[in-house]
Amino acid sequence: MNLQSNDFELFEIPVQFTQDHAAMQTRWQALQREAHPDRFAAQAGAVQRVAMQWSVRINEAWARLKDPLKRAAYLCELHGAPIQAENNTAMPTAFLVQQMEWREALDDASSAAALEALNTEVLQARRDGLAQCARLLDVVHDYAAAAQQVRALMFIERFARDVDDAIDSL
Repeated sequence: MNLQSNDFELFEIPVQFTQDHAAMQTRWQALQREAHPDRFAAQAGAVQRVAMQWSVRINEAWARLKDPLKRAAYLCELHGAPIQAENNTAMPTAFLVQQMEWREALDDASSAAALEALNTEVLQARRDGLAQCARLLDVVHDYAAAAQQVRALMFIERFARDVDDAIDSL
């Protein structure tokens, strides 16, 4: 293993968005068993520190790979199209209008049924956005367009949490 390997190399999986989650999880568990600091408890301090570094590195990679949005962002960055969500918030007008309509619907929702309907719509938009990411990353290889899609999905994720909070507060 090489600490400088990208997450896909570390997990020995294809550098693509579409992944077999169960296979990734199995590989994560195998890597953890191999590098877990407890296996090196009787070793010198330097060996224990290296094991700890490996464990942290493996867990960071797993956190990125298991989450589709983080995986998409990571792929964009690997291919020279960083997300830059803090600096680049420009979105297509239609997307911004949709966001405003959702916000108004959330503010106006006065029943569990209205919130559930909004939640269903937002979750479908998330699924559609992830499917678009898969196409842009794995088929078209348009990483700049995928980065734009990831930024849109970040808005959708944030709004989905707001809807969940509203549902929980009923």
